[in-house]
Amino acid sequence: MNMLPESPRVLALANQKGGVGKTTTAINLGTALAAIGEKVLVIDLDPQGNASTGLGIERRDRGLSTYEVLSGDCSLAEAVRETTVQRLWVAPSTMDLLGLELEIASTTDRAFRLRAAIEALSKSRLFQEIGFTYVLVDCPPSLNLLTINALSASHSILVPLQCEFFALEGLSQLLSTVEQVKNALNPELSIHGIVLTMYDSRNNLSSQVVADVRETMGDAVYDTVIPRNVRISEAPSYGKPVLLYDLKCAGSQAYLRLASEIIQRERELRRVAA
Repeated sequence: MNMLPESPRVLALANQKGGVGKTTTAINLGTALAAIGEKVLVIDLDPQGNASTGLGIERRDRGLSTYEVLSGDCSLAEAVRETTVQRLWVAPSTMDLLGLELEIASTTDRAFRLRAAIEALSKSRLFQEIGFTYVLVDCPPSLNLLTINALSASHSILVPLQCEFFALEGLSQLLSTVEQVKNALNPELSIHGIVLTMYDSRNNLSSQVVADVRETMGDAVYDTVIPRNVRISEAPSYGKPVLLYDLKCAGSQAYLRLASEIIQRERELRRVAA
């Protein structure tokens, strides 16, 4: 009898502020994890669908999406698409997600739709064939029902923070939401880490923000800092992660370091749990 692979680790990438590099991190962290041998599924829960576009899935080719998954019209396995990156898959999103909250607001399982979909995926033929090891959920830039679904379904949350003056503004609100979800919906939820993005070494403010965030959040902040890099900005217009667009650029190398750091943290978490 074939044994099902272990369930994947589910990480939600969330920050209610827009423009912090959340989707960019989902795309490129997923690619970096795949590059070092992990089998990764990116679930696009943002109605803007930028993670899907950045992974080469055109809007006209989306077919079944996370909207159909969360509305109950198809399984997650049916929505999963291959990308051009080896060992990386995506469940794309469409603008239909904008109406989902109203559609499911009165249902008793409204906060657990994604959790149920991932659990069903873990028992599916597709999962038996592929054996996903990581699921990255790209959340919308708001603390709405889509984000609550992601937090309810995840083991941990990864928080991208832009190296700007108001970086810490709103973080307390996000952490409060995480605590509420942990208490009410998902006792296992934890902060996996905070990744500082768009760092400009020529800017004194960037260095000050890094120092302030590390002082405030301590070990929760990853050692890896993602630089502001023109190659990272250019890559999505070609429908490619930056690692495929320019592997040697500073942005690509930073995401590879971040992937290694995340895997190291996962090892430590498993050791503590054991």
